[in-house]
Amino acid sequence: MRRFPGLLLSLSVVLVSLCVAACGGGGGGGGGGSSSTANSSSPTQTTNTSPAAQVLAANAAAVTIDAGVNGVPNMPFVSVTVCTPGSLGTTTQCQTIDHVLVDTGSWGLRVFASQLPASVALPQEKNGAGSPLAECMQFFDGYTWGAVRIADVQIGGEKAASLPVQVIDAGYASLPTDCANVGASRNTASALGANGILGIGVFKHDCGYNCTQQALPATYYTCDGSNCTSTALAEALQVANPVPYFTTDNNGSLLVLPAVADAAKTLSGQLVFGIGTQTNNGLGNAQVIGVSAANGTFTTVQNGTTYAKSIVDSGSTGLFFQTSDLPVCSSPDNAYYCPSSTQQLSAMIQGVNGVNSSVSFSVGNAVTLVQTYGSDSAMPLFAGPAFVTSTVFDWGLPFFYGRTVYAAIEQQPTPGGTGPYVAY
Repeated sequence: MRRFPGLLLSLSVVLVSLCVAACGGGGGGGGGGSSSTANSSSPTQTTNTSPAAQVLAANAAAVTIDAGVNGVPNMPFVSVTVCTPGSLGTTTQCQTIDHVLVDTGSWGLRVFASQLPASVALPQEKNGAGSPLAECMQFFDGYTWGAVRIADVQIGGEKAASLPVQVIDAGYASLPTDCANVGASRNTASALGANGILGIGVFKHDCGYNCTQQALPATYYTCDGSNCTSTALAEALQVANPVPYFTTDNNGSLLVLPAVADAAKTLSGQLVFGIGTQTNNGLGNAQVIGVSAANGTFTTVQNGTTYAKSIVDSGSTGLFFQTSDLPVCSSPDNAYYCPSSTQQLSAMIQGVNGVNSSVSFSVGNAVTLVQTYGSDSAMPLFAGPAFVTSTVFDWGLPFFYGRTVYAAIEQQPTPGGTGPYVAY
């Protein structure tokens, strides 16, 4: 999860870049064809609440973009119920956690130990030798650390039983040095900007095949008391994307958010599970963008520059890509671009399946936007160069406004073909 000083108290972005390099899966994927264009000459403010008034289907959950845990904008939140295994439906052994970040750029559920009462006891996950397992999850600018535990999980009306999850806890065992060296600790809700992370991207597990073959630094560990040692780990024991473990509607998901002009106080949308399994999750005429089965990336070409490791990521608070065509804000706000007026730009998304899609998007002056709409939660014009390499184009949450964005899970059949892919 990336986070930036200056501009606001903090601006979270995704949890993907390091996994693109090291893990079996590596980012969301996606594209966008139709895009709402902001009017730089006459700013408007839109507050949309329409989906919240609707009756949600069993395969859907309400998504809100609001002030959240500490006022970070462009963070989509959902509520997740976590239960002691075998206790779904009870009141004493389940806890519903609100303001969990919906993240199409990672895989797996992560919640804070502080969010779980003593009555919700989650068994420790162990490897075949009976050793307790822990994880260091690497994000763009930091990490989360904690035990791997087993939980029953419910989101909306969908349920996954005995799912490996990460329980984030800075006090678990002894933090390994190679994990601490990844970057900043995101081991509190305030540091993360959310009460947890719901990773629902295109892969089933958060490290995948690579972790089964070797012990990767700052990834999975076995812990003997306070001493933790890096370990290889079978996929079945890795922290898992809940969606493929639902009994139905388990081949992917779609995030639906309304369009925003310059800013909105709050926003409401839906997270819908399944692709082509119900009347509310058909592909229709959505464009299917194939992504790499190895790391979930595709290609973006923008103004002659090719970004070969592009991702679509609802956990990113802006569009992040390196370009010399846009001026960077002065320090300490140099995570973002500050053009003199809102710029209307375009790019070409190229899927590994040969599908090309033209995308229009807008970039505003981040400092001016904060000065004008500083208390608003939906900010569609944020973009910047922060933390990404020259090969990464991170299509963050602004890409999702006004679109239905699908994430099809690896090896799962859908009307658009077998995943992984993204569509819009």
